[in-house]
Amino acid sequence: MSAPSRPRTAAPQRAVVSPGSPSSPTARLTVGVVGAGRVGAVLGAALAAAGHRVTAVSGTSGASRARAALLLPQTPHRSPYAVARDAADLLLVAVPDDALAGVVADLAAAGALHPGQVVAHTSGAHGLDVLAAATAVGARPLALHPAMTFTGSPDDLGRLPGISYGVTADVGLRPLAVRLVADLGGVPEWVDEADRALYHAALAHGANHLVTLVNEAADGLRNAGVAHPEKVLAPLLGAALTNALRLGDAALTGPVSRGDAGTVRRHLDRLGATAPDSVPAYLALARRTADRAIAAGRLRPRDAESLLDVLAANEVAA
Repeated sequence: MSAPSRPRTAAPQRAVVSPGSPSSPTARLTVGVVGAGRVGAVLGAALAAAGHRVTAVSGTSGASRARAALLLPQTPHRSPYAVARDAADLLLVAVPDDALAGVVADLAAAGALHPGQVVAHTSGAHGLDVLAAATAVGARPLALHPAMTFTGSPDDLGRLPGISYGVTADVGLRPLAVRLVADLGGVPEWVDEADRALYHAALAHGANHLVTLVNEAADGLRNAGVAHPEKVLAPLLGAALTNALRLGDAALTGPVSRGDAGTVRRHLDRLGATAPDSVPAYLALARRTADRAIAAGRLRPRDAESLLDVLAANEVAA
């Protein structure tokens, strides 16, 4: 059964800021972007479009440099150290999760960060602790994660309005965080430091695994002779997603939610013959679906017995 949701933490009172400070609603920020990946280049372009001054950008790969040239054509490409020194108000660090602490530590050790500068990262998995090296030299830490998948193309800019940002910030920096998210056209969701990994796990489980699941389904349809599986899946999956977001577990349909053990057995037999690598994922998701259907009252325990026996037998075989 799913764990009950925790009460939302009330947002702290907004800090008072003086006109002309980086937190002022009217201040134009001087921004640098370290990491012209799919996220960094797009957010840099969005901040520039909102009126902020993006002074420099860095990227190590050829793809990053090309992306920066496309999305920030007037912004010079410089080393991460030069970018950090030029970013008088806000340094946006958009590098892979596992590299983040090391990059920030290198910048701090080189004297590229300065007191009062806001150092923000775009990692969903990390909060403020990963920016400890920046905090130690007087910079102000901010975690600002866009809950969206990115391609690193101009099309991403059109997807930003209305999306949520997982934000972790000290009380004094919350007004600036709110202002930045608003400038990006988004909505802040306040995430406690201790909950960052859970927040990110939920997003990755839903979005990343969804891509895998959809492609597994498309492969199965191709194996069944369907020439254009995307045409079959688009309306079905679109309706399933809409219903799931609107109705929760009440949206469950299909053989598992009905306890149709015979149908599930035939699924597993056929998958075992044509796509054996898909069997463990099918079993895991069928088991979890059965658990949720039972917990939600969609499937009576006695009606689930034969189904659970089929799953258990195949789990042993797998």
